Amino acid sequence: MHNDGEHDDVKDLRDAVAAVRARVDAAALAAGRDPAEVRLLPVSKTVPVERLRSAVTAGMHEFAENKPQEVQRKAVEMADLPVRWIAIGHLQTNKARMVAEHAHEFQALDSVRLAEALQRRLEMVDRSLDVLVQVNTSGEESKTGARPDEVATVLETAARCDRLRVRGFMTVAANTTDTGEVRRCFSDLRGILARAREDAVVDPELLTELSMGMSGDFRTAIEEGATCVRVGTAIFGARDYPEK
Repeated sequence: MHNDGEHDDVKDLRDAVAAVRARVDAAALAAGRDPAEVRLLPVSKTVPVERLRSAVTAGMHEFAENKPQEVQRKAVEMADLPVRWIAIGHLQTNKARMVAEHAHEFQALDSVRLAEALQRRLEMVDRSLDVLVQVNTSGEESKTGARPDEVATVLETAARCDRLRVRGFMTVAANTTDTGEVRRCFSDLRGILARAREDAVVDPELLTELSMGMSGDFRTAIEEGATCVRVGTAIFGARDYPEK
C-alpha cells in the first residue's frame, strides 16, 4: 500500500514533466521542428532517491547528475529500477571510474586526458559509453568545457578510444539576460557539429546530438537545433542544496 503523500508526489511530478514537455513541444513546433527530435532530460542533482523513485513511477526513465559520486550512489541505490544515468558535470580524471562503471551517457568530455582515462576505466569493466564533447562556447572563465579550438584534438583522441561513442556536443550558454549572446552560444555549437560531421574524424552517422538549453533558455536552444534540453528546477522544483 502507498500512502497518499507518495501518490501526491507522483502526480505532482507527472504534471510537472508534462507541463515542461508541452513547452518543449510548442517551442519545437514554433521553430518548424518535429517535437520528437527533442529529448527532455530531467536533471536530478540534489533530488533524493525516494523522490526519484516517485519520478520513475511518474514515467521518467533517465536522470542527469552533475557529480560522479552522486551518479554512483544513486545508480547503486536504484539498481532495482530500469533507469539510465547521464553524467553532465565536469569530471576529474581521478573520478573517471565512477562514470565508467555507472553512467550510460557522459555529456562533459572536455580533454584528451579525460578521454584516455575513461577508455582505460571502461576497458577494465568491459563497457562502452555514449559521450558528448562539452564546449565552452561562452568563453566565460567560470565554465568548463573544451575551447572551440581544442575540439578537433579531443575528437581525434576520442575516435581512437574504441570504448567511447562520440554522439555530438554539449554546451552551457553564457550566464546573461542578453538573448543574442545566449543564441550565439547555441548557434556556435551547431556550427561545431556541422564542421565535425564534414571532417568525419568520428562517424558522421553517430554525430547527431546537440545538448543545449536549460529551464531558462531552452526555447532559444530548440530554435538553434537542440536535440536534448536539460531541465531540473522546472520539473523537480527549487534545488535543496545540503548545508556545506
